[in-house]
Amino acid sequence: MTYAVLGAGGWGTAFARLLATSGHKTVLWARDARQAEAIAATRRNAKYLPNVVLPLENLDVTPDLSRAVAEDVLILAVPSFGVANLLRQLEPLIGPSPVIVNLAKGIDHTTKRTMSQLIASALPTANVFTLSGPSHAEEVGQDMPTAVVLAGRDPTVGQELQYDIATSRFRVYLSEDILGVELCATIKNVIALATGISDGLGYGDNSRGALITRGLAEMVRFGRTFGVCDETFFGLSGLGDLVATCTSQHSRNRHVGWRLGHGESLEMILSEMDMVAEGVHATSIVHKIAVEKHVEMPITEAVHRLLQGVADPLSLVEAIMTRAPKREGI
Repeated sequence: MTYAVLGAGGWGTAFARLLATSGHKTVLWARDARQAEAIAATRRNAKYLPNVVLPLENLDVTPDLSRAVAEDVLILAVPSFGVANLLRQLEPLIGPSPVIVNLAKGIDHTTKRTMSQLIASALPTANVFTLSGPSHAEEVGQDMPTAVVLAGRDPTVGQELQYDIATSRFRVYLSEDILGVELCATIKNVIALATGISDGLGYGDNSRGALITRGLAEMVRFGRTFGVCDETFFGLSGLGDLVATCTSQHSRNRHVGWRLGHGESLEMILSEMDMVAEGVHATSIVHKIAVEKHVEMPITEAVHRLLQGVADPLSLVEAIMTRAPKREGI
């Protein structure tokens, strides 16, 4: 199969390189024509992934979306808040029964749909998959061993994608729980903001370990309201990605939280970032759904209050730590 990666951020660039170096004909679509020209000429994405060299063979870079959609499989590698707009551009260009793999991690604010649900609504004949897991672009771009999960409801096409995408350094597991995988991918970014805030306040491993563990409990409680599989939350897209995102130097969400913990304003932090911290966008919608469905999520609520500017980091830590005593459980 041939592939088009739509979105030339860090993860899109790393994924396009992964496919091309495995011998698959790949097109990388960049919205900005100047960026596409620069990547094509230098074989580097200077803005988002400067230390990774792209192969000369099997990888074309283009700003022409109609050129990209001619490939067999479309990989959506834009931030979650940009997926709806990209789908509107794709709708008049796309052929019948396209295979689409989503890489975005979030929930659409307007419709409260996950990315696969959003894609299915816009492109009803599409065969949709989501790929997630602990997979920082900086490490995938340097061929560091990585394992991810590919979730979808078509096991035949899923297995073909699994074998196509996998390499000796990039292991792909299959799952049919696409909703569970997407909920994990969304909520882990919220918890990463919380662990970053804790780190920024100068707290240590005890605090981080507690936040990761109780954050996982929030993920499971949230997922159960949608009837997803508990085991998904203890797999690569859940626990695996949660640990990586809450502890990694590459984590944009942890970085934003760390700076918030140091007392910087959210507006200033975001104005200085080229890349997107998905947790900032996910927190409000996850909190809103949790309130509507009466799901207890104290860490998410605390992060939401901080991002809304109605509380400071120290008061939120005290609020979480002084909640009524209870038995450990999910």
